[in-house]
Amino acid sequence: MHPTLFSPVTFGRIDLPHRIVMAPLTRSRAGAGNVPTDMSVDYYRQRAGAGMIITEATQISQQGQGYAWTPGIHSAAQVAGWRKVADAVHAEGGRIVMQLWHVGRVSHPVFQPGGAAPVAPSEMDVPGKTFIIDAQGNGAWADIPRPQALDLDGVRAIVADYAHAARNAIAAGMDGVEIHAANGYLIDQFINSNSNRRTDAYGGSIENRTRFLFEVVDAVTGAVGADRVGVRLTPMGRFIGMGDDTPEQTFGHVARALGSRGLAYLHLVEPTTLGVETDTAYDPRWDAIIRLMRALYPGKLLLAGGYDQASATRALAEGRGDAIAFGKLFIANPDLPHRFALGAPLNAPDPASFFGGDARGYVDYPPLPAAA
Repeated sequence: MHPTLFSPVTFGRIDLPHRIVMAPLTRSRAGAGNVPTDMSVDYYRQRAGAGMIITEATQISQQGQGYAWTPGIHSAAQVAGWRKVADAVHAEGGRIVMQLWHVGRVSHPVFQPGGAAPVAPSEMDVPGKTFIIDAQGNGAWADIPRPQALDLDGVRAIVADYAHAARNAIAAGMDGVEIHAANGYLIDQFINSNSNRRTDAYGGSIENRTRFLFEVVDAVTGAVGADRVGVRLTPMGRFIGMGDDTPEQTFGHVARALGSRGLAYLHLVEPTTLGVETDTAYDPRWDAIIRLMRALYPGKLLLAGGYDQASATRALAEGRGDAIAFGKLFIANPDLPHRFALGAPLNAPDPASFFGGDARGYVDYPPLPAAA
């Protein structure tokens, strides 16, 4: 029998009652000090019926922030705020892991300690904008300035920050953590040849460009245990200047090396759509790469990228992945697994409310009536 969306599955030490996972979704609604609010507690509680929730990307340090009103996990107040979220999800019988984030060059001096330039593998112009808080306290899009290249001490400090953030996430009650190594952010910037022009031990060869990823993974697994750590990747990603000269070889190497580390899961974002979940452009080599990574990675594979119920069911039946992460569908349908089970109609998401704002488009999407 092929697994279905409603078959249980185990990711490391996390037992999922079904395979409908909530994808990480930046919503830009953190409060003062980048602390989750009571409204965020309600948001995650409403979606506790997911097989597993992956939180919105959460910065591991102040240096790691690149967008307005995104939460952190590096202060005591942030840990306490996330504890309320985890407790609420667990009270509803759910499971929740935290996505750990450092944006690298996709930032702005308004977020950086001392107003410094953002950090990156290499000093080079960055094609794109980020979302800042302007002098009037409003959200505004701004050009990304030229970043500064990390020195070796800076690299080592960030690896330590990942381990510290992972310990904080577990202290906050999370069931695990996901290392965000995708979508054009810091770890992805090291991996991809387009954004890494270093000539030291962290640049040049595939082994060198992936070194930072493996150092982060080893530090995080050493801090909290490999069986509650996942990693998210976007092979073939193009977001904010990404791209690699030899993606099959690069990500094949990554899959093989991660496969030896006993992780809870590997999370791949497929380039099927543009937007919140994928932030990447389609490349016809993707199908070959996912088959390669599936063959080289022996653990559980989580897929995301514009899936609906029918396409997700097919992907599981074909053995393409072991579970499917849904993003925009979970934004608009807090009871998405229940709706899938019943074949019920789905609410449509409101893109105007995706980033920033109040309760509208955040905690006010209606669930099915209890009798449904």
